[in-house]
Amino acid sequence: MLHVIGAGYGRTGTASLKMALDQLNLGPCHHMSEVLPNPDRIALWTRIGQQSASGDVDPALWDRAFEGYRSTVDWPSCTHWRALMEHYPSAKVILSRRSPESWFESVHQTILSPDVWDALRTTPMGPMLESNIERLFDGRMDDREHMIACFQRHCDEVVHAVPADRLLVFEAKQGWGPLCDFLGVEAPTVPYPRANSKEETRQIMQALKVQIQQSGVAAADKKFADEIYERGKASQSE
Repeated sequence: MLHVIGAGYGRTGTASLKMALDQLNLGPCHHMSEVLPNPDRIALWTRIGQQSASGDVDPALWDRAFEGYRSTVDWPSCTHWRALMEHYPSAKVILSRRSPESWFESVHQTILSPDVWDALRTTPMGPMLESNIERLFDGRMDDREHMIACFQRHCDEVVHAVPADRLLVFEAKQGWGPLCDFLGVEAPTVPYPRANSKEETRQIMQALKVQIQQSGVAAADKKFADEIYERGKASQSE
């Protein structure tokens, strides 16, 4: 059962938040790194995305998607924050965010960069990404002003829809304090996690693109997604 629902879009500190929730015993935390490039999870999230686009999602799919997880952040789950909030009525909601302008610059150069997106579109990941992410932006992911407007609208909708006592609007630079106060847990003595910089993410996405082009999605080893997570954990012990 989920205890925490991350409503923030990718590239709003979601990798660091995943690590933080894991450290606070609110993990395992679901993240896009759990999906790419796992064929079974790609198929599951494709079905979820397509059902959501055409109507309601079969509630059984939520329990299947989050079996074994106590929290979730990042895409594809943040697309479905409303449905998850209803399905898990006791879960708290965290809206991770940053300035809309810096968010666009980050996603445009990393996870939603045109060359990487075009490479992924032709693989089995394509329908999953289209139904869970691309549709949020009407396919106009190169349109800076449109993307920024979509991001801001999403943040506003979350703030207005989630009861105040159930919502935390959070930026990674705030550190442990607001997060731990909101969750009612003690703050760790180690620094708040820092992972998934723009440059690191760009390198991983480029590596993933090259491997997919050379060998197909089945050979796109999950280590490319896990590498950043592990690097972030290691940096805290230095």
